[in-house]
Amino acid sequence: MATDITAPPLTRPDVAPIQRRTLRLLFLTQIIGGIGVTIGIAVGALLAARIAGTAVAGLAQSAAVVGGALLAVPVTRIMTGHGRRPGLAVAYLAGAAGGVLVVLAAVTRWVPLLFLGMLLFGGGSAANLQARYAAVDLAEPARRGRQLSLIVWATTIGAVAAPNFAALADDTTSGWGLPPLAGPFAFSAAAFVLAAVVLLVLLRPDPLLTARRLAAADAPPAAPGAGSASAAPRGAGMVRAAWQVVRGRPAARLGIAAVAVGHVVMVAVMSMTPVRLGEFHHDADVLRVVGIVLSLHIAGMYALSPVVGWLTDRLGRRAVILGGVGVLLAACAVAGTAGHHTPALSVGLTLLGLGWSGTMVAGSTLLSESVPAAVRPVVQGFSDLVMGLAGASAAALSGFVMRMASYPTLTLLAAIATVPLVALALRPVPPRAPGEED
Repeated sequence: MATDITAPPLTRPDVAPIQRRTLRLLFLTQIIGGIGVTIGIAVGALLAARIAGTAVAGLAQSAAVVGGALLAVPVTRIMTGHGRRPGLAVAYLAGAAGGVLVVLAAVTRWVPLLFLGMLLFGGGSAANLQARYAAVDLAEPARRGRQLSLIVWATTIGAVAAPNFAALADDTTSGWGLPPLAGPFAFSAAAFVLAAVVLLVLLRPDPLLTARRLAAADAPPAAPGAGSASAAPRGAGMVRAAWQVVRGRPAARLGIAAVAVGHVVMVAVMSMTPVRLGEFHHDADVLRVVGIVLSLHIAGMYALSPVVGWLTDRLGRRAVILGGVGVLLAACAVAGTAGHHTPALSVGLTLLGLGWSGTMVAGSTLLSESVPAAVRPVVQGFSDLVMGLAGASAAALSGFVMRMASYPTLTLLAAIATVPLVALALRPVPPRAPGEED
């Protein structure tokens, strides 16, 4: 495992300029990568419906979600051995390869190639998610929440700009002979390659490797025969290795649970809201209304994340996690009782995004500071894997609940899903394990 042990010793004052540079680069690449991800999401279902039919359009979108979750495992293995820089670059390059395959699928109309491309396209999302952890490798304890949330917030800029780029990409590539809706994925691939190149060239020194050097300088000398924290398990069982680290650290378990449960509630309710709106809006109006409601939802997710990060540092991680759960419960109550009142449903979806932001920012911060730097990428990758698979499962089950019961029933079940997280967050705090902060 790379630790830069031959480099000169580091002190805390040496880290501040490195952290500022790291944050600037991550902020830039989050914008570029966010544009790439959102362009694909904006047209992915439409392209899939054109190639394979409406029945499988949703499955193609789910493939990107599952791909992002699964790619977190090899990406974090690279980070564990070699640092954040190559891991993030590989994730973006996987997303670029996926974008190219989707373009080829649009040209050939070959459905298996489309699904393979969407799976790899999830690498862009994996990189966007993992970047938030790179922001706290060298952050001061009192500023971790704010600096993580700043990188989360940068995604908003890309998400807002992306729809304009999608139309431009389609118009531009139509002159190249590409089918309609293929051009945005070509632009996504270019954006991912650009983000990867920027990180490979400029993200030096690597924040994770630097954090390990700093931890080694601060640590007392190891007793003879003692195991090294840097010798984290790296073999076939990355999930098993992560669990071995997490199971003895209650704060880490709470961080993973907060991220996963918040994502489950958000995805379950959000994914069926367009269907709910379609029940009482005419076809001519429904797309416009869905666009407005989901825009408010995305604003709730990202626009206030710096405030959420500040509260995470000011009030504590557990308090903000519980606050996020409270907002999620309010969102479920408002959306579930809104009936055919679109403004009330819009308020519910905005609250849903804000509650997700609370559990995501505070949970990610708590997880990152609860495990040693040597094994941090393994545990963070495990968390994103759990989050992605849980979100994909929630999306699939939400459609079943909607067909068998109703939208209010779905919001009630989503609210009930938060009970284990509340119980975990309210448990008495045990003595801290070595390397664990809370």
